[in-house]
Amino acid sequence: MTKVKITETVLRDAHQSLIATRMKTEDMLPILETLDKVGYFSLEMWGGATFDSCLRFLNEDPWERLRIIRKHVKNTKLQMLLRGQNLLGYKNYADDVVTEFVKKSISNGIDVVRIFDALNDIRNLEVAMKVTKQEGGHAQPAISYTISPVHNTEYYLKLAKQMEDLGADSICVKDMSGILTPYYGYELVSKLRETVKVPIQVHTHSTSGTGSMTYLKCIEAGADVVDCAISPMSLGTSQPPTEPLVASLEGTEYDTGLDLKILNEVAEHFKPLRESYLNSGLLDAKVLGVDVNALIYQVPGGMLSNLVSQLKMQNAEDKYDEVLKEVPKVREDLGYPPLVTPMSQIVGTQAVFNVVLGERYKMIPKEVKAYVRGEYGKSPAPISKEIKEKIIGDEEVITGRPADLIPPQLKILQSEIKEYQEQDEDILSYASFPQVAIEFFKYRQAEKYKIDSTLLDKKNNVHPV
Repeated sequence: MTKVKITETVLRDAHQSLIATRMKTEDMLPILETLDKVGYFSLEMWGGATFDSCLRFLNEDPWERLRIIRKHVKNTKLQMLLRGQNLLGYKNYADDVVTEFVKKSISNGIDVVRIFDALNDIRNLEVAMKVTKQEGGHAQPAISYTISPVHNTEYYLKLAKQMEDLGADSICVKDMSGILTPYYGYELVSKLRETVKVPIQVHTHSTSGTGSMTYLKCIEAGADVVDCAISPMSLGTSQPPTEPLVASLEGTEYDTGLDLKILNEVAEHFKPLRESYLNSGLLDAKVLGVDVNALIYQVPGGMLSNLVSQLKMQNAEDKYDEVLKEVPKVREDLGYPPLVTPMSQIVGTQAVFNVVLGERYKMIPKEVKAYVRGEYGKSPAPISKEIKEKIIGDEEVITGRPADLIPPQLKILQSEIKEYQEQDEDILSYASFPQVAIEFFKYRQAEKYKIDSTLLDKKNNVHPV
């Protein structure tokens, strides 16, 4: 048995799960070199919602964040989360955009690309995996773990074998809701070990309270790497904490070899940040406890907070429990999609409409129609004829790979942002979040103009009024 390795999530999933991805690059900067000394398998620090949040809320260029972190982290692999053909957005993109995005991610400093599809449709992973390998990156496809009549052990083993056949360098079991229980985790990892030859990584959340126990059983079953968050930014809807796991494995055959003193230095940096997030209201104490709803309804933490905000907007907070009960019903209607982005948003919004309007499928969002038409890929279980007719009438359903129907987009996107473009990566920011990116480009130009004006004023010895 080799030593267990740890991926640290504090720079991505931990703050995405606890404070809606609002950690700034300046808050990360002072601790980067210490994080680099720890000896982690990787630092997960990009992708997921970080891209959107940088542009939308923090007025930061996500590409610049990646370059800054790479400059300070010289020895540890940098890891990102990519939604397959969805990239970092909420829809499928053309193959030329996916290809360029992966190329630029790796050339700017990413080593490990964790690639998942919300439906576990292997066709949506193909292009991103192929390009990751071509560019010298580590391709890690992820199984979106969920529980349903069709999501059984055989299903996951077949999926893992397909991933290995596509050229996976390792495979991640991605439990976004914190519903992988310890003994089933042991069974699943044991059987994966017998089925594939590549390393197995396990990702979970502490939402339901089982996270650390699940990691111990998965490690005993042969998991090579687990995802943890440094203690001040762990637990609740985040990952299980790093230090207790390191201490628990010390002196055993699974010993991580990580130094608790260096980990404590990392924790000391994040303690005051955690306090500031609590004081500002960014970190809501509600997300730090155990939520048994995760085990009953399989609703991830981020989806719970999203449902609450949708109900607030409708002045219908009293219908929260009703909506929670409606989520599994909508999920069953739609062929049991795993509740991970973008499917968690799609299922959640439909559940809210069904309850608030007092009639099921009276109003149907365009994303639900697109999903039923097959635009996101193949549903895990067939959708009944009755539900199909209710949602899309007699429209045709796509049976092929959805991206095959999307013409190349890069040149068109480039022509649309000519006046704002300062780097090749801007095209990809615009592709992911068009309106948000344009607003950021305008902000960037205004900031640049301010600096140029200041220099000009000093040069001409003229004081601005």
